[in-house]
Amino acid sequence: MGWPVVGAMWAFLRAFKSGNPDSFIQRPCCRFGHVGMYRAFMFSCPTILVATPDACKWVLMDDDSFTEGWPKASVELIGRKSFLTLPQEEHQRLRKLTAAPINGFDALSTYLGFIDRTVTESLRRWSQAGDIEFLTELRRVTFKVIVQIFLTAADDATMRALERSYTDLNYGIRAMAINLPGFAFHKAFKARNKLVSVLQGVLNNRRVAMTKGLPKSNLDMMDRLNEAEDEHGKRLDDEEIIDILIMYLNAGHESSAHISMWATVFLQENPEIFAMAKAEQEEIIRNIPPTQKGVSLRDFRKMEYLSQVIDETLRFVNISFVSFREVKKDIFVNADYLIPKGWKVQLWYRSVHMDPEVYPDPKKFNPSRWKGNSPRPGTFLAFGLGTRLCPGNDLGKLEISVFLHHFLLGYKLTRRNPSCRIRYLPHPRPWDN
Repeated sequence: MGWPVVGAMWAFLRAFKSGNPDSFIQRPCCRFGHVGMYRAFMFSCPTILVATPDACKWVLMDDDSFTEGWPKASVELIGRKSFLTLPQEEHQRLRKLTAAPINGFDALSTYLGFIDRTVTESLRRWSQAGDIEFLTELRRVTFKVIVQIFLTAADDATMRALERSYTDLNYGIRAMAINLPGFAFHKAFKARNKLVSVLQGVLNNRRVAMTKGLPKSNLDMMDRLNEAEDEHGKRLDDEEIIDILIMYLNAGHESSAHISMWATVFLQENPEIFAMAKAEQEEIIRNIPPTQKGVSLRDFRKMEYLSQVIDETLRFVNISFVSFREVKKDIFVNADYLIPKGWKVQLWYRSVHMDPEVYPDPKKFNPSRWKGNSPRPGTFLAFGLGTRLCPGNDLGKLEISVFLHHFLLGYKLTRRNPSCRIRYLPHPRPWDN
């Protein structure tokens, strides 16, 4: 179980800060064999580490035996009434409520125009600016998109306040919950309080407008949550609405920005792949009818090779390298090993995606591995699996696709520091952004 109190956390942090994150899970694999399940003490809890496709599939699909089990820091920062901690029935109700405004065809078609304008304006501005922090600018783009979806009428001051607070909050999500100055969680918790204050202010203004009967210019996610009610007429309280919005802010822009950055870098580093992806985009443009303005959602769904580039980037980069569950009842594995009720389970998606038995030559960026290949359940976990599948996966891929479409057709990127070290917590990214 590792050292007393800290368990395997020092080994975990050392592996991820050393630039070799895979070394953490490789240690039990070398010691006990590639059995896929190992015991450890992580985030102050006895934990089972799960590192093979079949074992991950079992945990993710068995809602009777496992529930969400995120670390205390994640729950405190995202919110106790977000999807992270909700029981299955309540999770399904809220997921159904928010699914259409996020991933529905009509919703995505509506968002496409705003995403397209935001991306083209940003690329044009960057190309005239000289040096930019590419990841920082991409995060601003995706943040602007997600805030538009949730808070249509948010002014620039609200946008800046949300962005500053969210950035600080994000860095503490996978930290240990030590609320003392100097620790990542302490700064992140202060940022959450600021974030809650901003969202509460917007929500209060919406409520005042409702009581006065003022007309709405648009129905965004906050309005939908504010007006939603179940079959008994019960509405969501303020804490539920704010926690759900913070959760979607986290899920809705962070991954999209990082994957857009890495996909761009990989395309530039692989001229043949760049040429194939660009040729596909040029073909799409040639086939657009003269009466159609811009690229439609149906056009994006024809971009098969670009989709393969995105999936390979998701596999290769492993933005969400681990997921968390908790055991709801005593479980026996292979009739020999007991996992006690209340223990945590960590699903190491990174280990699955970098397993040479699942993906030959896993450290090679190879989009063609996805051609005509529907991954076996449990082998591709970029968006999770089962009832807790990422609710914003289609929106995320659309954002990434729009950016890469315009980038491939008209731009190049030159890195000032191509040998820059990679930092792996909370997400893989170059130190210099």
